[in-house]
Amino acid sequence: MNFTDQLRRAEGLNDSLLCVGLDPEPMKFPGTWKGNAVRLFDFCAAIVDATKDLVIAFKPQIAYFAAQRGEEQLERLIAYIHRVAPEVPVILDAKRGDIGSTAEQYAREAFERYQADAVTLSPFMGFDSLEPYLRYAGKGLILLCRTSNPGGSDLQAQRLAGGEMLYEHVARLAHESWNGGGQLGLVVGATFPAEIERVRALAPTLPLLIPGVGAQGGDAQATVRAGWRQRDGQTVAPIIVNSSRAVLYASAGDDFAAAARRVANATRDELNLARGR
Repeated sequence: MNFTDQLRRAEGLNDSLLCVGLDPEPMKFPGTWKGNAVRLFDFCAAIVDATKDLVIAFKPQIAYFAAQRGEEQLERLIAYIHRVAPEVPVILDAKRGDIGSTAEQYAREAFERYQADAVTLSPFMGFDSLEPYLRYAGKGLILLCRTSNPGGSDLQAQRLAGGEMLYEHVARLAHESWNGGGQLGLVVGATFPAEIERVRALAPTLPLLIPGVGAQGGDAQATVRAGWRQRDGQTVAPIIVNSSRAVLYASAGDDFAAAARRVANATRDELNLARGR
């Protein structure tokens, strides 16, 4: 089963388009855990337990673990997700981008050390920077395309000589030239619903990872209308709508996991309302 199939299965099982991003910040932990980086795993595992039946995917961000010397806790966390929520794929948010033997090592890190189902990558060094990851059959490669940060326009919205914007060119390459094994997806921010619709037109079958809903202010319903497509009652290509801080830090008290579940459930319902659920 490849990554796209995993997403379709999780979407159907949990009736969800929501991805919970796992970006643990110890200074935001509740109660006696506050400031304690030893609790990275415990905090995230509690969030996973509270939301695992509400999501299409989990997305741990590697920097939040590495900055706290918590890589072993990240390994434990991904193994834990695979054990308690085996139907839910794990996206390692690493945004790697390099060539040759270095890319081979990053691919080993993502898929052998961490056992992720997919990884986020920068495509701006070209196809040979992606090829080492494609050797891992069935694994997902989610390429930065039109990101949610305002500065993304500095490059992604620049027009090329042929008239396309750079993000459009990335979407076209991913769909037409690079995706022979059906392993690719694209990152498109929820803060740009018109661009989501444009990317969907250029890459009608690729999964879209859409950050920016929640704390970044992206419109959940506009996101779904722009990116989610169905044919004959079946999802054509999944969208993975990520929310991190709004879920993780819904409460600073001992009820943080229950509060996270409430916010995740409300967000899932909002996304489902946009697709007529």
